Amino acid sequence: MLRSVSGSNSSRGIAAVVGVGPRLGSAVARKFASEGYTVAMLSRDLEKLSQLAEEIAQEAKAQVFALRVDCADARSVREAFEGVLSLGPVEVLVYNACEPPADGDGDSSPRPTPFLAISPHSFHRALAVSAAGAFFCAHQVIPGMVERGRGTIIFTGSSASVAGFAGYSDLSCGKFALRGLSQSLAKEFQPAGVHIAHMIIDGAIGERRSPRGKAGAGTGETSAGADPDAVAQSYWHVHAQDKSAWTQEMDIRSPSLM
Repeated sequence: MLRSVSGSNSSRGIAAVVGVGPRLGSAVARKFASEGYTVAMLSRDLEKLSQLAEEIAQEAKAQVFALRVDCADARSVREAFEGVLSLGPVEVLVYNACEPPADGDGDSSPRPTPFLAISPHSFHRALAVSAAGAFFCAHQVIPGMVERGRGTIIFTGSSASVAGFAGYSDLSCGKFALRGLSQSLAKEFQPAGVHIAHMIIDGAIGERRSPRGKAGAGTGETSAGADPDAVAQSYWHVHAQDKSAWTQEMDIRSPSLM
């Protein structure tokens, strides 16, 4: 299902953000919408996603579309991107999906699970969402990017992409694979003009701050973790880089870990 929330008709192209929840995913979508892109937001919970799409469309005065996708299912990804590509060429793909999610997408760190408590099904799904889903989505957009000689793909990783942690064997295996995919694709497609980057989010993503710099609904307290809008700005910076100086991996650390 594709739901449109109309705003301005002007667009710099399509930015597809996969794995959208109330923190990082929505902040990235909001940033690209504010920069003039038509945004396609994808996640499993279409009802919540549609509400976010409406909020972002009104705030950014942009066209925002909500589509349901199960990133672990190649058919679901293919059908979702049939809808995305019907809007126009995808200039930017941000893959932010993660399993098991804390709040519906890849915004927050999942809770630790002892190794012996992880079922084969859960382990397989964690690998499928983190790595196979990224593969499926990239497969949908890279041909068009190569044909046009431009495009950006940004994969959201974590500290589990570079180090294993007790209780996170499922997440770490998926994120290690995602990092390997990113590095391989960057080397293969940079000569074709496609910028592929991996973002290591080292720490939690906090709540969005108000325009006055306050977190939450007027509490005046600073949210724990990185400001999602500030992290989204880093994603935009990577996308907007000159081709002669592309970043292929960026480490973003939460203030609580410094």
